[in-house]
Amino acid sequence: MQLFKNFCTPTVNKNGLLVDFQLNVPESYNFGYDVVDEMARLAPCDRALVYTNPDKVEKTFTFGDISRLSNKAANALKAQGVKKGDKVLVILKRNYEYWYIVPALHKLGAVAIPATNMLTVDDITYRIETADIRFAICTPDGSTAEDMLEAAAQKRQLESVFVVRRDLPGAINLTKLIDSADESFTPVDTKAEEPMLIYFTSGTTGYPKAVVHDHTYSLSHIITAKYWQNVRENGLHLTVAETGWGKASWGKIYGQWLCGCAVMVYDFDSFSPHKLLRIMEKYKVTSFCAPPTVYRYFIKRNMSKYDLSALEHLTTAGEALNPSVFEKVYEQTGLCLKEGFGQTESVLMLGNLVGTESKTGSLGKPTPLYNTMIVDEDGNELKENEVGEIVVVPQKQQYGIFMGYCGDEKLYESVWRNGVYHTGDTAYKDEDGFYWYVGRIDDLIKTRGFRVGPFEIENVLMKHPAVLECAVTGIPDASRGQAIKATVKLADGFEKSKQLEKEIKRFVNKKVSSYKHIQVLEFADEMPKTISGKIKRTDIRSIDRTKIC
Repeated sequence: MQLFKNFCTPTVNKNGLLVDFQLNVPESYNFGYDVVDEMARLAPCDRALVYTNPDKVEKTFTFGDISRLSNKAANALKAQGVKKGDKVLVILKRNYEYWYIVPALHKLGAVAIPATNMLTVDDITYRIETADIRFAICTPDGSTAEDMLEAAAQKRQLESVFVVRRDLPGAINLTKLIDSADESFTPVDTKAEEPMLIYFTSGTTGYPKAVVHDHTYSLSHIITAKYWQNVRENGLHLTVAETGWGKASWGKIYGQWLCGCAVMVYDFDSFSPHKLLRIMEKYKVTSFCAPPTVYRYFIKRNMSKYDLSALEHLTTAGEALNPSVFEKVYEQTGLCLKEGFGQTESVLMLGNLVGTESKTGSLGKPTPLYNTMIVDEDGNELKENEVGEIVVVPQKQQYGIFMGYCGDEKLYESVWRNGVYHTGDTAYKDEDGFYWYVGRIDDLIKTRGFRVGPFEIENVLMKHPAVLECAVTGIPDASRGQAIKATVKLADGFEKSKQLEKEIKRFVNKKVSSYKHIQVLEFADEMPKTISGKIKRTDIRSIDRTKIC
C-alpha cells in the first residue's frame, strides 16, 4: 500500500520524470497515526522492517507489529511523564527499537532528538542545555547509558534516562515497561506545523546547530524516497546511515514507509564493505543509498563478485561524488549512481531524479519542492557556469525546510537573510540546468586572483591509485595569496615517500589548469573527521596555521 498518494499531487512526464509536486497537508497530521497506524489497518502483514546484526540475530517487523509496539511504547513513556512538547534524546544506533520508539514519540507529540552513540559526556550536556532535553532513551550497547547518567548528574533538567534491554542502576529499563504496556493508545492531536524532530548538525564549522523540523518534514521525504531513491511497494531499501544522523530520516523510515517499502537494517559497529555487500546479497535489497566513501570501499572489493541481481537503484549524498567512483560502480553493477544534495535543514534540494539522464558528477537539478538558484555575494542570480552560493527562495509551498535553530534565533536570521535561505554551499549551473558542486563557502581557495573549489582538484587526486582519501585546502602564500595544498591518506599497499609525493603532484598538475596546481602535498595517517564521517577541512586549516606560526 502506497500512502504517499493521499498526501501529494505529483505530475510526471511520459518518461516518468517528476516535473511538479504539490503536498496536500492536513491541518492536523502525525506520522505515527496517519502513516504507521494506517498502514497497519490497510496492510498489516506487509514488511516494515527487516533487521539483522553481525551476530546473525534476525527479526522481521510488519506494519501491524510497528503500530502495536509504538502504541505500547507511547503508553510506557506517557506513564513515566513524557508528554506533548517534551524534548527526548534518542540514542539507539541501528537497534530495532528505534523504529517503534520514534513513532511512539510522534504519537505523544514529543519532540524526538536522534543522536549518535559516538557522543561524549560533554557533547551530551551541550545538547541537553541547548535543546532543554527532559528525557533520554539509550542503546544497551557500550557506555552510552552510563555517559547519559553522568550527564544527567550535571544537567538536572534531564529528568529520566531510559535504556532498552538492560537493567542499570539509576536508569529505567524501557523494554520491560513496553512489554507490560497496553496496546491501545489514545491519540494526541498534533498540528502539521508543530515541532516534531530536532537534529544536531555535525559541526564542521563550529558548535553543532539544533535544527528543528515540523511534522511536514516526514511528508516532504516522499520526493526523497519515491522520486530519487526509487523505492517501491514491497521493496527493500537500505540506507547505511546510523539513526543519529539526519540521513536516517532520508532513507530509513519516513518516505520509505509512505511508499509501502520495507527498510533493511544492518546493526553493525565496525564497517566492513564485504559484510555489507553480503547483507545486500542475502536479503535481496532492491534500492541502496550511501555516501561516496562507502562506494569507494565497495569498488575496491569489486561489486561484480556479489549477487546483487535484486538491486534496481543506487543513490548517493552526504559529500561530493568523484566521477571515477561513478564510473567504477557502473562498470561493476550496470547501475548509474544518482547523486543528490540536501542538508540537515532540508529534504532533497537537488537531485538526479528517476527518469532523468544524469551527468556524471552532477548534483542534478532542483526538485519541485524548492525554488533553488545560485547567487553572488550581493544576492544577484548568476549566469550559467558562474560559481556562487546555493540559496532557496521561498515559494507558496515551502515544506520540508527547517523551522528554526533551537536556542539561536540570531543564527536562524543570518541564514535567512533578506527572506532567502543561504545554504553556505557553492556550485555552478551549466547550460542544461545541472548543478555542479564546488564546496563550502569557507572552503574556497583564493589564489592568484582566482577562486578555486577544492572538489575539482580532489576529483583528480582520487583517480590516482595511491589515494584513498584526500582534502584540498588553501595555505598562506606571499605571492599567490593562497597556495593549494593537498592532504592525502594513502591506500593499502602504498608507502609515504618523496618520490610518491612528486608523482601524485605531477599526476594532478598535468590534468588541471596552472592556477589550480598543487604546490604542497602532505601525507596523513588519518583524516580529521566529524563524528558523522565528513572530512574537516577546518581542522586541516587550523593545523596548517599553527605550523606557519
